[in-house]
Amino acid sequence: MPESNAPGIIKVDDAIVQARRLSLYLARLLTATPSLLDDIDLLTPCEVASPGEHSVSKEALHRQLRILRQRTLATLIVRDLAGWASLGEVTQAMTRLAEVSLHTALDWITSDLAGTAGTPRDAKGEVQQLIVAGMGKLGGGELNVSSDIDLVFVYPDEGETDGPRPLNNHEYFSRVGRLLIAALADISEDGFVFRVDMRLRPYGDSGPLAMSFDMLENYLVTQGREWERYAWIKARALTGAQHDRDALMALVRPFIYRRHLDYSVFASLRELHGQIRREVERRERSGNIKLGRGGIREIEFIAQSFQLIRGGHEAALRRQPTLEVLALLAARGVLPETAVQELSQDYEFLRKLEHRLQYRDDQQTHDLPVHNQAQEAIAHSMGFSDYAALLAELDHRRTRVSRQFDALFADAQAATHPLAALWTQSEGPEAVTGRLAALGFERPADMQARLAQMHGSARYRQMPAASQSRLDRLAPLAIEAAAAGGSRDATLERLLNFLDGVNRRESYLALLEEYPQARTHLAELMRASPWVAQYLTQHPILLDELLDARSLQAPPDWHALAQDLRAALDSASGDTERQMDTLRHFKHAQTLRLIAQDLSGSLPLETLSDHLSDLACTVLSEALRLVWLGVRQRTRAEPAFAIIGYGKLGGKELGYASDLDLVFLHEDSVDESPENYARLAQRINTWLTSTTAAGLLYETDLRLRPDGDSGLLVSSLAAFRTYQEQHAWVWEHQALTRARYVAGDATIGAKFETLRGDLLRRPRDIEALRREIAGMREKMHASHPNTSGLFDVKHGHGGIVDVEFVVQYLVLGHAHKHAALTGNIGNLALLKLAAKLGLISTADAEGAHAAYRTFRGMQHALRLQEARYARVPHESVSAHTAAVRRLWQNVMGGSLPDKTEMA
Repeated sequence: MPESNAPGIIKVDDAIVQARRLSLYLARLLTATPSLLDDIDLLTPCEVASPGEHSVSKEALHRQLRILRQRTLATLIVRDLAGWASLGEVTQAMTRLAEVSLHTALDWITSDLAGTAGTPRDAKGEVQQLIVAGMGKLGGGELNVSSDIDLVFVYPDEGETDGPRPLNNHEYFSRVGRLLIAALADISEDGFVFRVDMRLRPYGDSGPLAMSFDMLENYLVTQGREWERYAWIKARALTGAQHDRDALMALVRPFIYRRHLDYSVFASLRELHGQIRREVERRERSGNIKLGRGGIREIEFIAQSFQLIRGGHEAALRRQPTLEVLALLAARGVLPETAVQELSQDYEFLRKLEHRLQYRDDQQTHDLPVHNQAQEAIAHSMGFSDYAALLAELDHRRTRVSRQFDALFADAQAATHPLAALWTQSEGPEAVTGRLAALGFERPADMQARLAQMHGSARYRQMPAASQSRLDRLAPLAIEAAAAGGSRDATLERLLNFLDGVNRRESYLALLEEYPQARTHLAELMRASPWVAQYLTQHPILLDELLDARSLQAPPDWHALAQDLRAALDSASGDTERQMDTLRHFKHAQTLRLIAQDLSGSLPLETLSDHLSDLACTVLSEALRLVWLGVRQRTRAEPAFAIIGYGKLGGKELGYASDLDLVFLHEDSVDESPENYARLAQRINTWLTSTTAAGLLYETDLRLRPDGDSGLLVSSLAAFRTYQEQHAWVWEHQALTRARYVAGDATIGAKFETLRGDLLRRPRDIEALRREIAGMREKMHASHPNTSGLFDVKHGHGGIVDVEFVVQYLVLGHAHKHAALTGNIGNLALLKLAAKLGLISTADAEGAHAAYRTFRGMQHALRLQEARYARVPHESVSAHTAAVRRLWQNVMGGSLPDKTEMA
């Protein structure tokens, strides 16, 4: 398509002549009023200003608004056809015209009625105002040049006006509404301002013209239909006090957006669009660029579908303009960027063509012209040499839109699946068992019994019909997916457990039916690990994360993720339950992404642990921030409070199900501080450990604080220093080697890190330290008896704990000479450092390093398989246990029992 002209390439007079030739409406307008454009600078973007002072009569008001419309439309026609106006300028100017006209007319009407009816008030005497909700393209700020405007009239409360001839509020606002419609839509010798469509109000044409908030809410809750959710997506309150506008949008938001991910919208949108297509075909309007195949409506449906699906979770998607929504879908990875670029370009092309069709005769039309003269005029106005060239470009774009639409909304309800009889058991138990055996299931009779039990259960029979139909289509797909790889029996069992768990939640069934890639990813994860299968079954909302393989495998950007999390939490301000659920969903979603990368082999265990630790720190920071905001007696904007991570969190060795070892510190001299910070710590712990509808965040262990369970929940930094210097046991200093600041006041965190370094670098009696740590190791070993005949990779002699104790001994015994040992760099790096410093041999360091990595990998893999203990045959790790025992003997003295003694 040729490039648009820029100001200066075509002269203003020539632009007007061109516009008159291409627009019959403009030609008539300028013939009737030659001076209409005389005082308008056509080289500057169109701005719609308020008409100024109120007119003294209704007739004058009507004329004033219609002249304003003429001048606006004439300006846009000239500028747009000259190539000087963008699509945004045109749609925003028309939207502004509607807003100015509504406000001007409404102000005049309320002022005119004030002398007789007075001012409407509620039962408390508070003034009431009419809230005009702009729907459709008016709400979206996307009005086309000959558009009607879809309006809904509401008011906050019932009551009565205070004038000499009072009216109840319903009567008053209904009268205002009728007068407002007339001011905009009545046709005079000057034309009209906007055609007004009120059919989107509750009950449509048969409903009251205006209704209170309570009436609207009752309607939406009890009778609101699915298509009305789409209608209200673009709603925007245009008039009334700001708090009433906000209240209206808060009222309709739960109706539009579900708290869960709502993939059932695909079916309802598909049905609605099918009705539109059938009507277009019946009326032979395939040339309609709005409703026809590949038209404007299909692009809007794509954007709206994801708003309805995800808007309950992602507040950023609760916006009206189509192009803005599409851009967000690309930015969030919901739709491919190339797809969004094409849809956006095609949307702009179709909207520009829409305007040129309407410029022709100021008609609200979307149909391509049938007469040659009009066809050529439209082609030239779009910059094409002839109509055939325009049609070729239009067909290309509509085909592209239609292809994207069909890919998204293709009917998942295909022909009966060849494995359907295995689900319905229609062929009898023996035949089903035989077919399952042929598919490679090792226990076909057990699998047949499980399928029969689920299909014949009361739970299945009591499902809603729509959900039951979806499950009937999904179950054969689950059998097929399980049979496509290894561990068929376990995979099918896990998939059936998952489907059984969500069978009353149609949205999840809809997602799996609509998205084959989600089914594939689900089956792969179920096949890989029973722990992961259980995790997904407990948190089915995570299905949404399986839709995009790219985002699933993308490395986390914790800074960006933390910003997104904060925005989501702030959007739920005042709703503690929702904020707690948002935190949990964030944690579960990021965990699932890490699981997917872990199982694909793309994430080394050490990197995984780093990410899980960063995730915990992100959650802790936000939990601390939000809980502090809820402390009523807080004495400062930011708490002088820090969270210290010990154990696996401190050492950045977290696993998927690790608990968090936490210590809370404060440094605040205000008298109320100890009480305030104790309350803060208790609430943080509650936020972390409470089980909500979204599950659990973390289990916590707070026993590493000074004096353990009998000590204060929060210590001042000074008290913590005194305890560590004068009263702490050696094992508490061992724990300190894996401690670090993780959240809260960074200044306190830095002071803790300094204190930690000072404590670890204190000179110690090396022999006494050796005896103390060796004794502690034997106590720990005795507390974990093992009679299995297998080697316990964590607690067994020659296992993980022995490496950790040796490293802790080296830090506590030698850091006074080698300060680098106090760095929180992890056990593997500390082994290498100890060798570099000459504290252990390179051979011992390398042997223990390899053993420790291997043991942690085994421990991780066994936990994914839901093993209660990380235990393996002795002979499978004999070289590694020997390396660890050798390290222990060379550093700690004495030898550990060999493998013949149960570890």
